[in-house]
This record gives sequence, C-alpha cells and structure tokens, in this order.
Amino acid sequence: MWIGISLGDVTGIGPEVALKALAVEARAGDTHYLLIGDEGHLRSLNRQLGLNLPIQAYRGENLEDRVYVSNPLSEPLPAELVEGSPSAARAAVAWLQDGAERCLRQELDALVTAPVSKEAIIRAGHAFIGQTEFLSRLARAERTAMMLLGQDDRGRWLRVALATTHVPIKLLAGQITRAKVETAIELAARACRDLGLARARVAVCGLNPHAGEGGELGDEEATTIGPAVLAMQRQQIDVVGPMSADTLFYRAYKGDFDAVVAMYHDQGLAPLKMVAFETGVNWTLGLPFIRTSPDHGTAYDIAGRGIADPSSMIAAIRLAKQLAATRG
Repeated sequence: MWIGISLGDVTGIGPEVALKALAVEARAGDTHYLLIGDEGHLRSLNRQLGLNLPIQAYRGENLEDRVYVSNPLSEPLPAELVEGSPSAARAAVAWLQDGAERCLRQELDALVTAPVSKEAIIRAGHAFIGQTEFLSRLARAERTAMMLLGQDDRGRWLRVALATTHVPIKLLAGQITRAKVETAIELAARACRDLGLARARVAVCGLNPHAGEGGELGDEEATTIGPAVLAMQRQQIDVVGPMSADTLFYRAYKGDFDAVVAMYHDQGLAPLKMVAFETGVNWTLGLPFIRTSPDHGTAYDIAGRGIADPSSMIAAIRLAKQLAATRG
C-alpha cells in the first residue's frame, strides 16, 4: 500500500506533524509513504526534531524502504522563508496537485494533505477556495462533500458532512440547494458503510434557529432541506430531519445517529472540534480517490518550535490506510 502525503505550507506545521506522525506509523506494517514536498526542508526538519526518520529520495525503483520524498518542482525552495511566503504557497499547490494526479494514475492508494493557507495561496496569485474544492475540480468530481470525524477520549464519535463549505454567511441561504443537501446525505450514508459501521443513520440539520419554527424563522427547511430528506428516504436511505442543530448534535453525540449533515461550515465544525479538536480528520467524500487531512490549519504561531501535536495527522493517516485496505 502506498500513502501519499502532500506537505502543505512549509512555513506552517504541516511538515512537522507529518514527520512526527510517520515516526509512529512507519515503524510497522507494509505501508510505503511518499512525502510530496521540498527534500531539503524536510531533511533539515527531520534533524532538528531529532527524529532521524530514514527518508529516501523517490526514484520509482528498488522501493524496499518505508518513507520516500519526491518534489515535482524543478527548483528547491529557499532555505529561509517568511510566514505565508508566496514561494511556499505556490509550492503547496503544486504538491497538492502532484499527489492528486498520482492518485488518479493509481500510483498512490490514498492522499493525506497537510494544511495550507488559503490567504497566502490567493495572495500568491491562485484562485483558491480550499483544498477540497481544488481536488474536486482537478478530479472532475461534481458530487463531493467534506466530512469531519473524530472521537473523544471515551470513544464517542461525531461524523459531520457539510452541505456547503467555505461560503460567507451573508450568501449562505442562496447557496443551499436541494441537490447539495441530497448529495451530502447520500455521501454521508455511503461513508458510514465504507467505515464498516453496523448502520448508516443520518440526521440533517435545519438552517435556521429551531429548524425554522414552522416557517416563522425562515422557510429553507420547508422549501429545500425537507424535500431533500424526503427524496433520500424514498431511495431507502435511513435519514431524518431537518432538525434543530442545538439538539441534533447532542443526540448524535449520545449515539442516536451515525452521521450528521450540517448546512454550513461552523454549524458542523464547532461541535466536532469541541469533541475531537486534537484528533479530528477531514475526509473528502465523492472523489475518485481517498483523501484525508488533519483538521487544523498551518498554525504559524507555533511553526518551527517543535511543539506541534501530530495526533490529527496520525488519525488522518490511519483513516486513509483503513479506507484503502477496505477498497482493496
């Protein structure tokens, strides 16, 4: 099995958590890892962290080692880069694209993506919404959704699929369509099956407070979300809603539901991160390949200090391996 890891923004904590995670994950098993990024920065960081992880340059032959590095760029990055450097941002996009293309060519069984800075990438000249959207366009996947999942220290899970992702709140109602809600429901149910869960019971959030209060606080539940739920029920998907988010997440946390479909980013991610801030994983549903990522950002404020927690990256790698093994 081959797992690719695009290293993201090298001025953030992505390379650090990737190396720390592989120091744990690469000890046993028959999985090979391809780090996609700048070899010089990676080897320097490996020494600084005292990990001494054996990393080989990827040549495409004699692949008996566990961890390799490959850089699709013709020139290495400068040794010293400022936070959010345009060079680092452009490199992060190139590494992300290379990893995805390798997956599409079936050279990799899954791709794990380290954090990037959307702001830095946009400043560097790219029209960029997020890694999920970038990968969806690259793969020409029209029906995708972001799922965040994680468990607390007592093994209680939340799994949250998003009907919309990075949308300004003032534009949100207009971005929620029946098709998007149906896609999120269908992919959430499929994700439960891919995870090997005993059931796939999905609950859908309303958009408005109290799920619209019968139309008194908004009508999206009646005009858009409710019809989407009904359509999926008719396709034999075990789904209920729309429900008020303030009670739905409590019930999901108790185990009444296996996955939740949230209408927007913070509606779903705030409770998820409350439960599993250190171990949450982002999984892009609907791509023709497996893609996971840690559920945190570049954390520029602690980059280079050697104190970044790799728990979320470890969880992302483990989920990628689990899904790859299931798909054979």
